[in-house]
Amino acid sequence: MAGLRVRFAPSPTGFFHVGSARTALFNWFVARQHPDGVFILRIEDTDAERNREEWVDGILDALAWLGLDLDEGPYRQSDNATAHTLSIEQLMDGGYLYFCDCTGDALAERKGDDKTPGYDGFCRDRGLVRGEHTALRFRTPDEGHTVVHDAVRGEVEFSNSTIDDFIVAKSSGAVLYALANVTDDRQDRITHVIRGEDHLSNTPKQMLLWEALNEASGSVLAVPVYAHLPLLVNEQRKKLSKRKDPVATESFRDQGYLSETFVNYLALMGWSPRGDEEKVPTTTLIEEFRLEDVSHSPAFFDVKKMTHLNGEYIRALGAEEFLEACAPWVCPWSTAWRPTDREVPWSEEQFDAELFARVAPLIQERVATLGEVPALISFFFLDAPVVDDAAFDKSVGGDPLGRTLLVAAIERFAEVEWDAASLHEATIQIGELLEMPLRKAQAPIRCAVTGSLVGPPLFESLELLGRDRTLVLLRDALARPFKK
Repeated sequence: MAGLRVRFAPSPTGFFHVGSARTALFNWFVARQHPDGVFILRIEDTDAERNREEWVDGILDALAWLGLDLDEGPYRQSDNATAHTLSIEQLMDGGYLYFCDCTGDALAERKGDDKTPGYDGFCRDRGLVRGEHTALRFRTPDEGHTVVHDAVRGEVEFSNSTIDDFIVAKSSGAVLYALANVTDDRQDRITHVIRGEDHLSNTPKQMLLWEALNEASGSVLAVPVYAHLPLLVNEQRKKLSKRKDPVATESFRDQGYLSETFVNYLALMGWSPRGDEEKVPTTTLIEEFRLEDVSHSPAFFDVKKMTHLNGEYIRALGAEEFLEACAPWVCPWSTAWRPTDREVPWSEEQFDAELFARVAPLIQERVATLGEVPALISFFFLDAPVVDDAAFDKSVGGDPLGRTLLVAAIERFAEVEWDAASLHEATIQIGELLEMPLRKAQAPIRCAVTGSLVGPPLFESLELLGRDRTLVLLRDALARPFKK
């Protein structure tokens, strides 16, 4: 399709919502399916009271992290005020607009018990002129229907009699969303408008404005193809809440989800590629994506499922790729980007990159997010392990047999060959003497050395940690106060 042009048009009023990320992704898929497809970023920043420049930076950073490269933009809606004003003038000259000075209280008083939503057309024929308290309304047709040809939902019909005469500009002259959006789309020659289903109710108004501007401006442009994507919902099948649900794309990046995972999982929100595989390369997603195959039904944003998928992506990384991916969480002083919600628990001087490279294979199979890595390896770099008191009390402090085992381990580990296999065999033998299976015998040692009962393979870790350091940690554990 020649000249295909799509736009992603977020408002910079908060964190980058996962729903917005999904909308951007589907727009990008459509653009990348065509050799001449164009993906445009337009920042809709006309809400000066709510917009913040840091949110604009967040949008740009998130798109870059997801690999959604731009062909044009970012444009700013606020820079297009002259075109918005021209649209007003053209629609005024064409007789499509009229001034209105009705207040909300006056409208409510006129309507009385009539609960029908929308404006009652009171000022249509009053012949008001521009004034300090006059807004501009669009004169909606009284009869007929406006049909939205939606690529996802098919034909959606709206009776014009149910569409009120909506405001297009405030008394201050500020142009509102509907007209600004249409003006920008016309100027950017947008051919496809792909957005969330919460915008479906706006569409007939925008189509009426588009057709009116075709007539009033003398520049006839085809109405875009519309596609309204299903909502993302939580486990209760309710719309994702910014206050209650994890919805910030930035937060998932901070936690250590890979961008490949995020793109793959978002692509499955309302659509699915051919086959049964959930781990699908981006190139395949682009090739197979079709708007007409997008579901009408709400899509469950399942964080647990995405976390599982992220673990699969992590395990598929090569050794060097995994080291590079971990860097923002283990040695952030060496990276251009670092997580914003946490600090690395050790100093640059304490960190040993060569040791981490040897430790990394032990943990790559055990983490679902990169943010889990520091807790698993901190005992290698900190002067003392971060102790889980409940775990310590269970395995050592409240268990005399556990303390006895540590005493025996100190004696045996002082003389054993220092490799994982020998340490493993020595622990088995100590356990047999105390009538403890290996699973139980290694628990006090693990907790004494790592501070936790959860971590990388114990004996391989001890081999890397070294004899001297291991014995110090075992003795330190015995010196801790015990439960009586």
